Amino acid sequence: MAGRGAVAQRETQMSIASSSAARHICARGNWGVTNLALQKILYMAQMVHLGRTGQRLVDAEFQAWDYGPVEPGLYRQVRNFGNKPIQDVFFWAPPIGGTQEAATLDEACNFLIQKSPGELVAMTHWQNGAWARHYVPGSRGIPIPDADIIAEYRARVGGA
Repeated sequence: MAGRGAVAQRETQMSIASSSAARHICARGNWGVTNLALQKILYMAQMVHLGRTGQRLVDAEFQAWDYGPVEPGLYRQVRNFGNKPIQDVFFWAPPIGGTQEAATLDEACNFLIQKSPGELVAMTHWQNGAWARHYVPGSRGIPIPDADIIAEYRARVGGA
């Protein structure tokens, strides 16, 4: 019976830890991913996941910062790397291999991991996007609502 409960709990899980997602992205990028790239890839993956499933990919919200959407807890966790590649500081992060969330992250990495920082920033600064709706220059702490992220996804995929 305990096994069935674990399966039911996994089936109803609504999101994963952002540190698990970060570890997955950085590993896919052969540990050559910067904080800026990590934030942008994770945001785009969150958008796709929200748009397709109605559920968050990661268990945290994004905020509208100067360089685009940022997950503040994750930013603080890896900010000491500056603009250098992030090393594996996610030792405690539960693995996510084989999950729907991992598949979403893999899809995002396949498309985004080789993009330049400028290209990633341009993508997340889209004038019709959720970040642009909530960004106030020089401000931090302004959440980007999930409903607006879903609306951005729908706008990007043509109203799907």
